[in-house]
Amino acid sequence: MGLLSAVLMWLALPPLDLGLLGWIAPLGWLLLVRRTQLFGWRPYVVLYGVGWIYFGATFYWIMLPHVLAILGWIALTTYLACYLPLFVGITRYAVHRLGVPLLLAAPITWTGFEFFRGHLITGFLMAALGHTQHRWLEIIQFSDLLGAYGVSFLVMLVAASLASLIPYGGARCSLWPLLPMAMIMLAAFFYGKYRLDSPVGSVGPRVALIQGSIDTQFDRDPRETQQLIDQEYLRLTQQALHDSGDIEMIVWPESMSIAPLVLADEDGWLPANMIADWNIVDSQEAALLEKTKRLPQVVYQLQAYSADRFAQLVQGLNQIRRATMDEPFLLVVGTEVEHYRPGEIDRYNSSIALGKDGNVFGRYDKMHLVMFGEYIPLGRTIPMLYDWTPLSSGLTPGKHAVTYEVAGCRFAPNICYETVLPHVIRRQLIELESREESPDILLSQTNDGWFWGSSALDMHLICGIFRAVEFRTPLLIAANTGLSASIDGRGDVKALGPRRESKVLLVEPYLEPLHSFYLKVGDILGGSCAAFVAFVGMWALFFRRKSDAIQ
Repeated sequence: MGLLSAVLMWLALPPLDLGLLGWIAPLGWLLLVRRTQLFGWRPYVVLYGVGWIYFGATFYWIMLPHVLAILGWIALTTYLACYLPLFVGITRYAVHRLGVPLLLAAPITWTGFEFFRGHLITGFLMAALGHTQHRWLEIIQFSDLLGAYGVSFLVMLVAASLASLIPYGGARCSLWPLLPMAMIMLAAFFYGKYRLDSPVGSVGPRVALIQGSIDTQFDRDPRETQQLIDQEYLRLTQQALHDSGDIEMIVWPESMSIAPLVLADEDGWLPANMIADWNIVDSQEAALLEKTKRLPQVVYQLQAYSADRFAQLVQGLNQIRRATMDEPFLLVVGTEVEHYRPGEIDRYNSSIALGKDGNVFGRYDKMHLVMFGEYIPLGRTIPMLYDWTPLSSGLTPGKHAVTYEVAGCRFAPNICYETVLPHVIRRQLIELESREESPDILLSQTNDGWFWGSSALDMHLICGIFRAVEFRTPLLIAANTGLSASIDGRGDVKALGPRRESKVLLVEPYLEPLHSFYLKVGDILGGSCAAFVAFVGMWALFFRRKSDAIQ
């Protein structure tokens, strides 16, 4: 029964994306909950094995970036597999020992564990149960009240009602859950219908989302990668300017930049080995410079050189633009920022907005970094840890959310994985609201070239759909290899780029007049369900007698 549900859940998610199966996929797990007793050899160990198979098959794409990523896939799968036996065990205890109806125990426990999954070990919330319904716009609209956790709660509630109809394992058929299930389902549907029928807002600026197709490879020569980026993204941008002269903003994806942006403090420094590698001075003088913590003059020249490269890029594009219009445009690129400070070097995964002269109009540093992808735990304390990985060094997290203003509209940039976690985006929007800079449009820059066109692209896009609905804010996505998209504030994908192909998406997003209750109150549902799970788990662990134990 456990394996049957695992197969149905896998089918309900990308790559097959058979969303209707999401409503019945948990039935096998719920029937195991309804049994008065679990038989067989160590049933929870078997359920852990089922969870390992399910999560391993769902997130197979973790292995694609590098051979060492297989270790990351094993570690992630080994961790996530714990959630299935814990869900069955906690729900069984709530139903059979505490007397909580399955109709409540199952959705509360599942949603609580999704909340834990979204927060523990920096959070990983792709392929949530509610994500299976991303195409049913009426149903996902109440995400603006309870978040994506609310949709997962609803799907599990329906599945629990259906499971109650099936006499199985000593449990009788029960019809009463159908009435509250039908009432809640209808309320969610008609609320969604009401929100979708609300008037839309005005049209925002015309934006060109530049989607190149460059698969990311750790073992490729960085100079070759840089050449590919220069050719691909300059060509596509020039094409966009030739085809449409009224573009007000151009967006390149994460990491698709002609050069890093170099910043240097007056009393900054460089390690001696880096100075020697650059052939700036001989090794003896390099050691002296490091000892005195003084930055060689050449780094100031490098800072000026990097700024000049961005200026030349924008000026060259302006030459094309002036053939049609004289209006300036904003160019937003994803790049690495290297900041040389006293005693250390900070490296950021950043988004920078370049004005008409190529000057840096605005800059956002990614705030939520991906463990093992952008940093190694304890890597700053034990630098040798990076010698065992393809990463040369770890990144520094950014500290503040920002906005870019274009044609009277505020765009709030975020980078890559940040759209996967609702509380990360919410925290940024709350910060911007406190500064009276609430954005009109969310802007996501991502490089999904690591995943070679796999279902990771679809799962990432689905997360973006839910973020747009939760916060009632349109979302634009510029993604290397796809899937670039324009998503309105109701979760409707208005424009979608191809998979693993080059494309320019010219979009004019509608501004959203609706407001988000979820933005104000946050994860009331998810947090409450997590508290219930913690309470039941602690009760079962510390306060029950051995005679009350459930197999």
